[in-house]
Amino acid sequence: MADCLFCNMAQGKMQVDKLYEDDLVFAIRDIHPRAPVHVMVIPKQHIPTATELTDEHGPLLGRLFAAAAQVARQEGLDERGYRLAFNVGEHAGMTIPHLHLHLLGGRPLGPEG
Repeated sequence: MADCLFCNMAQGKMQVDKLYEDDLVFAIRDIHPRAPVHVMVIPKQHIPTATELTDEHGPLLGRLFAAAAQVARQEGLDERGYRLAFNVGEHAGMTIPHLHLHLLGGRPLGPEG
């Protein structure tokens, strides 16, 4: 998608500091962090929201979670714990219409909802 911020990052049209990258996903720090560690793990394939996911996206979802676990280890969160979350739609706070997994940690997060 030509005007998608995350697609532009994935395609190298916009330079960003990537904490992780492989052939399917990449991870960057959130510019508006909600916790001391707030990273987004983003698929390179444009998928607008989780409502667009199908069974065929299984390997991609597995990679998103594996990448998040690796970044959590790199950030020293694996022992203390962290939160993984997808925002789906405007009411959930989704601001960029490209699927991405939030990794949050570095402080007690408490319940959400």
